[in-house]
Amino acid sequence: MNLELRHLRYFVAVAEELHFGRAAVRLHISQPPLSMQIRALEEMVGARLLERTQRKVELTKAGEVFLREARQILERAADAVLAAQRASRGEAGELALGFVSVADYNVLPPLLHDFRVRAPGVRLTLREATTDLLVQDLSDGRIDLAFVLPPVDEASLEIRPVHREPLVVALPARHPLAATSGPIRLAALADAPFIFTPRRMSPGLHDDILAFCRRVGFSPRLEQEAIQMQTIVSLVSAEIGVALIPASMEHMGRTGVVYRPLVEKSPLTEVGLAWRRGDDLPTLQMFLEVVDAYVVKHPVGSRR
Repeated sequence: MNLELRHLRYFVAVAEELHFGRAAVRLHISQPPLSMQIRALEEMVGARLLERTQRKVELTKAGEVFLREARQILERAADAVLAAQRASRGEAGELALGFVSVADYNVLPPLLHDFRVRAPGVRLTLREATTDLLVQDLSDGRIDLAFVLPPVDEASLEIRPVHREPLVVALPARHPLAATSGPIRLAALADAPFIFTPRRMSPGLHDDILAFCRRVGFSPRLEQEAIQMQTIVSLVSAEIGVALIPASMEHMGRTGVVYRPLVEKSPLTEVGLAWRRGDDLPTLQMFLEVVDAYVVKHPVGSRR
């Protein structure tokens, strides 16, 4: 006969009650089978664990040691069950999440907070990169999901819109238009040098800005390219040029930069969540539930 968890439960009940009848009631079994199981346990252990008389039941020294160890084993077994249940619900385990820099100024902070509340046992690994690199990381299995700038031309991925917002203009503080208090016309920047993200890294945003400028009558003069939005804003601060950036980037305070809304209705910059089609990783599914709840409270649209 092999030692099983039920033997430990039976013994702990008898050891705590010090009475076979009360222990049997507690375990919802009859007393004779309980007595047989305790005797079988002592045979397996090779030591007497209980002293029995007609008047009382007492633990032996070996029984006291065995009781302490049995309780720990039962607690560990219960913990293992709970851990497995949490993992199956996506409340424990690991999740590798990628994000573009723009997401760090709009959806990423509240979603990470909500996910931590729902699944505090999940170990999150974060990676900031451009959309093209994040898509490659997803395809190669290095990350589980990512906040990207659509469009993404990859059939193996699911894309869910999470956030949309207009563009604003970032101006050097000493630019003549920075002194205005209200919205400015995009055409007023026709002669200004522009800072862009490289098209290969964010083709949607790059093309939207070009088309927006052309719609009001000019082609922007490209002065410099920068991969990260933070770098673009830094270059504006250095008076290298002006830039059209997602409105949430206004949250990044930077000395020497002034943000202004535009008179014209700008294209909307979208942040989408991408993951491998058919991936049933429990922690990923939990994160998607958190995103669903967020979108219900904050419908995807033009947000400032």
